[in-house]
Amino acid sequence: MNPKNCLIFGASGQIGRHLIRKLTKNNYKVTAVTRNLHQKGYILKTQASAGWIECIEANIFDEKKLRDLISNADVCINMIGILYEKGNFNTFKNIHSDFPYLLSKICKEFNIKQFIQLSSLGIDKAKDSNYAKSKLDGEINIKDNFPNSVILRPSVVYSVDDNFTTNLMTLLNRMPFFPIYYSGNTKFMPIHVSDLIEIIYQIIDKKINSMTIECVGNEVVTFKEILKRLLKLIDKKRIIIPLPLLFAKLSAKILQKLPKPLITEDQLRLLAYDNISSGDYKTNFDIGIPSKSIFDKEVEKYCYMWREAGQFSKIDMLRTKV
Repeated sequence: MNPKNCLIFGASGQIGRHLIRKLTKNNYKVTAVTRNLHQKGYILKTQASAGWIECIEANIFDEKKLRDLISNADVCINMIGILYEKGNFNTFKNIHSDFPYLLSKICKEFNIKQFIQLSSLGIDKAKDSNYAKSKLDGEINIKDNFPNSVILRPSVVYSVDDNFTTNLMTLLNRMPFFPIYYSGNTKFMPIHVSDLIEIIYQIIDKKINSMTIECVGNEVVTFKEILKRLLKLIDKKRIIIPLPLLFAKLSAKILQKLPKPLITEDQLRLLAYDNISSGDYKTNFDIGIPSKSIFDKEVEKYCYMWREAGQFSKIDMLRTKV
């Protein structure tokens, strides 16, 4: 029996790299699509043994190229997403709404076996966020074109390769105080990348279709609690200062002008809403794929990079447990 061919868009990101390794180790062939092979190719090619991965450079709106790729795929997985808009091309509408529409339409034409879309948790309530609105529009477009699709809505995803815990620990390490929005009361259910990858793998392997699944970790924590845990893990003491909404909006307006914004006005609006399971859809726990990773234990594996003694601090951390 020939191995299934999995076509992955957004393969060079944190989730994509882990997914490639998981799939190829379990006898799935992967075609990884990137917009810049020169920049991302060396990362992608090292994620699997030769013969199990093919790296393709493509403009994601090149319909002819998309048809060529999809015609040879059994499973299509779209993980392309942006946190902020940049230029005329990288807009929420283009990336989160128009591209999923085009991709799901072509997948339906070729009648592929599975289409999996990575969306976001908590977007139903965030009506005033352009990010959330574009994600919702993308989901609607996909369901119209490909009713058998699986929509995954993960909470914040963390790992040593993330842009969440690593950025927070960097800021906590450098700043004497840390400003928080909405008093840090926004709730999250962080999910480790390995747990999310297991969900995607099981969906493919068990041929699950026609579902929206909220992918969550095994605990609910506020943003303020996350900061306190990270401070403890990197052995730092910092003042956490709740920022009034007016100042929060002014800071976001300024910070969003940076090449890589720390926060934007749209992200600030999004932070007003909890990022936890809604009860409207099944979670990964409901379909028998529970998250097993513990936040503190997983972050502890790589937090030493932000501790005073670097890698040597691991010895001290072990001593404190004896």
